[in-house]
Amino acid sequence: MPAPKPATEQLLPRLLLLLSLTTGLVDAVSVLGLGKVFTANMTGNVVFLGFAAVGTPGFRVVPYLVAIAAFMLGAVISGRVGRAHVGHSLRRWLITSSLIEAALLWVAAVAAFGFDIPAQTPVSSLYAIIALTAVAMGFRNATVRQLKVPDLTTTVLTLTITGLASDSVLAGGSNPNWINRASAIAAIFAGAALGAVMVAHGGLAWPLVVTGLLIVLGTAACAAHPASGAPVPGKG
Repeated sequence: MPAPKPATEQLLPRLLLLLSLTTGLVDAVSVLGLGKVFTANMTGNVVFLGFAAVGTPGFRVVPYLVAIAAFMLGAVISGRVGRAHVGHSLRRWLITSSLIEAALLWVAAVAAFGFDIPAQTPVSSLYAIIALTAVAMGFRNATVRQLKVPDLTTTVLTLTITGLASDSVLAGGSNPNWINRASAIAAIFAGAALGAVMVAHGGLAWPLVVTGLLIVLGTAACAAHPASGAPVPGKG
């Protein structure tokens, strides 16, 4: 019989699946409400930036540069926060990180009240929402990267879908970790669908408010587990 997994390995995937759902909400806000800008996934922005650089209609350079720069800033902040928590409890790190991310999203929600999606005005609100949500998602990505939970990045699915297919029985594999992989895909899909409905019927602010609440409540539930008292290991 295989040895049981450490409690943290059973606990963190549940939280990361919830965070994957919130990624769909943020993507709905940014792509549907901010003029085809991704603030959770930078691959799309780099591609769109290439389109914009050669003058392709419908694509503008500045929003993508703002999103990429803000995302990187969030990752830098996360790296410092993570290293500052080495030796402290995982609970403390997770709660601190969730409050930072939620606060950024809630400030973005304030900026989103009164934002006109068809006109993309006021412009100051547009860039504030892009920057704040991108910082939050950069912070999230870097934090999840430091947690090192396989196949649950919470924001991108390319490698998850690749692994699901290449490790499948059809490919001669044994389908390792297929439940987490399939669940991650389903979570982002569900979040995107829910986010699209909320944006269409209520604008950008409420999806951001709900996302922040889900992050805080989900992290609080995770932090209540005794296993979250384990110390954060050292980082490279």
